[in-house]
Amino acid sequence: MTNKPVNNFYGLGIAPGLLAAIDKLGFTTPTPIQQKSIPILIEGKDIIGIAQTGTGKTIAFGIPLIQRLAAKKGRGLVLAPTRELAIQINETLLEFTPAYGMLTAVLIGGDSMMNQVLALRKNPRIIVATPGRLIDHISQHRIHLDDVNVLVLDEADRMLDMGFAPQIERILKQIPRDRQTMLFSATMPAKIVAIAAEHMKLPIRTEIAPQGTMAEGISQEIFVVNKDLKAKLLCKLLDQYRGPVLLFSRTKRGATKVTRGIRAMGHNAAEIHADRSLNQRKEALEGFKSGKYRILVATDIAARGIDVTGIEVVINYDLPDDPENYVHRIGRTGRAGKQGHAISLATPDQGDDVRNIEKIIRATIPLKDHPDVPSEKFSGHSIPRTSGYGARSHGGSSHRGSSRGGSSYGSSSYGGSSRGSTSRGGSGSSGSSRGGRSRY
Repeated sequence: MTNKPVNNFYGLGIAPGLLAAIDKLGFTTPTPIQQKSIPILIEGKDIIGIAQTGTGKTIAFGIPLIQRLAAKKGRGLVLAPTRELAIQINETLLEFTPAYGMLTAVLIGGDSMMNQVLALRKNPRIIVATPGRLIDHISQHRIHLDDVNVLVLDEADRMLDMGFAPQIERILKQIPRDRQTMLFSATMPAKIVAIAAEHMKLPIRTEIAPQGTMAEGISQEIFVVNKDLKAKLLCKLLDQYRGPVLLFSRTKRGATKVTRGIRAMGHNAAEIHADRSLNQRKEALEGFKSGKYRILVATDIAARGIDVTGIEVVINYDLPDDPENYVHRIGRTGRAGKQGHAISLATPDQGDDVRNIEKIIRATIPLKDHPDVPSEKFSGHSIPRTSGYGARSHGGSSHRGSSRGGSSYGSSSYGGSSRGSTSRGGSGSSGSSRGGRSRY
């Protein structure tokens, strides 16, 4: 493994057939997570990879996965939490598998079981699956995992949380312990790392940026309004931003209601959530990619399963239940080094929710006013107004102490601790100054 930095894919130990595929795709410079992870994984070591969303994690594990399988017998298994993410992982792998004539199979809920059975009969070298559907096939004795020697858990924090943990445990019992294990995510809480370590061999932790931090090009802002004015504010925002918009709702019912409201405003919109069939979700996502729908409304099912180039803005119509999902939501914009913007709508009683998000991202999200919609303040805090409407603050670099202009937050009291001096996981916010209105 080389320790010196490289600015192309040729110094990472990648086999010629895969390098040719990389060249054909037009990739020239590896992202930091690719640069650090690929040599480690090609050597066969276990890894816990933490990097911002939109930084090429699929290629970071996909290329070593294919190269390792080409050199030995057995199969690779990639587990993902959502159908959309599983499909997109497979699409990326298919850019490289022809170099070795490898077949893949995608096992996801909502898709034809018979088609999946036919795909398994072709003896694919790589299985990409959601846990529930994979267990269905295991239970029917349609697949055996005793030949899996490379395991990938994408969005590993979600895969190992309480919701998926029993399914993952059941799957892991079917896989030989003598395997290579790759875990990747943008967020990796300590308790998840502890769980993961039980199933890994001396994993190397590769952390490109403190977990939860945003990509450099994503700017953020938040509006505090009464609940009954959120629809009015959304109407104004959709008139202001004319490019592709990804909007997140907290619930399935809410997503449907918001979608209807957006259509009534005269915009083309589609929805993705668990109550939609796989075909409906595919149609919505493809329509969003093609421009048929300018606005895609989704629940957190899409926070980790959408890779669409050119999303102008992500709107959190509702804040997420889990503050870590904020990282994944807004990571749908500003991908692959491009600029992006994220707007959140909060109600006055959600001050604690915003503070929890800010602890995760190690940054203060600027509060903004809209000239046509009355703003409120978080309960229990006086928030002097300033004219900050329309200004943007890039959250990706906020933890580095950059100055953006406007009111300083460096000495503000924040839950009893100074934002300017508090260290979170080794990286404080360094008292950055931001545009917008002061919250205290």
